[in-house]
Amino acid sequence: MDGPVNVENSSPERPSDRSPSRPPERPFNLSPLRLPPPIFSLRSRACWFALALAALVLASFWTLNLQWGQFLSLDAARSMGRFVAEFYPPDTSPAFLKKLALATIETLAMSALGTAMAAVAGLLLCLPASRLLGSSAAPGGQAERTGFRMPTRWLLNALRSIPELVWAALLLISAGLGPMAGTLALALHTTGVLGRLFAESVENAPPGPALALRTQGVGRFRVFLYATLPQVLPQLLSYTLYRWENNIRAAAVLGVVGAGGLGQLLSFHMGLFQMGKTAGVLAAMLFLVVLVDGLSHLSRRRLTR
Repeated sequence: MDGPVNVENSSPERPSDRSPSRPPERPFNLSPLRLPPPIFSLRSRACWFALALAALVLASFWTLNLQWGQFLSLDAARSMGRFVAEFYPPDTSPAFLKKLALATIETLAMSALGTAMAAVAGLLLCLPASRLLGSSAAPGGQAERTGFRMPTRWLLNALRSIPELVWAALLLISAGLGPMAGTLALALHTTGVLGRLFAESVENAPPGPALALRTQGVGRFRVFLYATLPQVLPQLLSYTLYRWENNIRAAAVLGVVGAGGLGQLLSFHMGLFQMGKTAGVLAAMLFLVVLVDGLSHLSRRRLTR
């Protein structure tokens, strides 16, 4: 008969006492790394692009025949110095300052109204121009073209390809001299720019909220209103404020063709060689651009918070 078993010395093996099994070590991968081709190589596309760009720049200098020696000569510097000296002192008479203040307000109103009209028109045109809303859901679950996207894109391209000065010169025939032609010229050109930017923003919006509403049977317009527009609204406002800054500068130049504002004063007094009054108009333009740039910067900072 066997003796009693010593329980104290025969304790079961604990899991912690076992040595953990290590996975077999893999051999080190000694395959050579593939380095990118050098920039100056006949196989590199960047090399050919840089050579083509350099050739284009050289051809531009040769075609334009720029007289750099005459431009940087001492006689040219003296003539420019005499011309700049004629701007001092600027005209500060009360009658001219009153006229200058009215022209400044008119330029500001032209840019603000033209930008607002362009923002509304661009928002309406961005819906059929975007890939997101330019297609409808087919019965098979696939997207079917509605036929409005490409014509709308062509319209936006045509609007922004014509500069503001050309639009103003064309509209002077129907609208006549004054701020009406300038405002419409800013609105038409800016509509093409903002419409394209708005359409790109709508296409790049996160599709999750819109897809969730579509699965519930919500229509496309309501999906855009409640899902897509709240996501892209800060970006749309930022684009609009930036174009307002550009339209301030453009409105100051549109008056050269008789579209009102500071540009019309500038063209009138500079044509009569009244350099004191011209200096006052230039100072008002600079003040207006700096003011609008500051307000636009503060507005964009508040929108991005």
